[in-house]
Amino acid sequence: MIILPAIDILNGNPVRMYQGDYAKAESVGDGADVKTLAKRFAEKGADYIHLVDLNGAKDGGRINGELICEVANAVDVPVEVGGGIRTMEDIDYYLTHGVNRVILGTKAISDPNFLRSAVNKYGDRIVVGLDCKDGYVCTTGWTQTSNLYYTEFARVLERLGVKTIIFTDISRDGTLSGPNLEMLDHLKKAVNLDIVASGGVRDLGNIESLKNLGLYGAVTGKSLYAGTLDLEEALKTAKDAE
Repeated sequence: MIILPAIDILNGNPVRMYQGDYAKAESVGDGADVKTLAKRFAEKGADYIHLVDLNGAKDGGRINGELICEVANAVDVPVEVGGGIRTMEDIDYYLTHGVNRVILGTKAISDPNFLRSAVNKYGDRIVVGLDCKDGYVCTTGWTQTSNLYYTEFARVLERLGVKTIIFTDISRDGTLSGPNLEMLDHLKKAVNLDIVASGGVRDLGNIESLKNLGLYGAVTGKSLYAGTLDLEEALKTAKDAE
């Protein structure tokens, strides 16, 4: 299983939110900027770095796009980015400026034909985020809830050729209360996709539990900044006995 340390970017700065609430965004990294944090994660052996443009997610567009590409070119590990990617131009921009994978959310839900075109063009470099509240997929920076149930939507994504999905239980995000193992287990049984768990990861026990579910990866955010999880230990645990 791979470990993806997360850096959420708001107004050019690294932050963490609580349950997707923009009003509760807090600075992280002890004063370090986004690029410095990414370099630290890379030096510790991160498999991937997970970047989110929170301004873009809420308002649409590559609001922190230039900074994100600078980060991608400053580290020697692959980088994925989500937030505000809603046109083919957005996808082209990131994937030709150093980013390895892009994460579609709102646009993947509202326009399946667009998603199909993106997958046809870029294959497994297209990832889709399933950000869920009470089991239903949310959009527009988690501010709106759709009528799509997460397992049903995952099956649609599988049919469209998507290979990797990132599942987030919004109620767990930023809480350090542990990932939603039950929902993840249901998702794993519903589709044959690479599943990345995000939201609520607190400690090595959570990493072990996610690995035991047979997941592809785990995004770790607040736990790294709060000190309840050490990245190097998480990486070792994720790789042990694989």
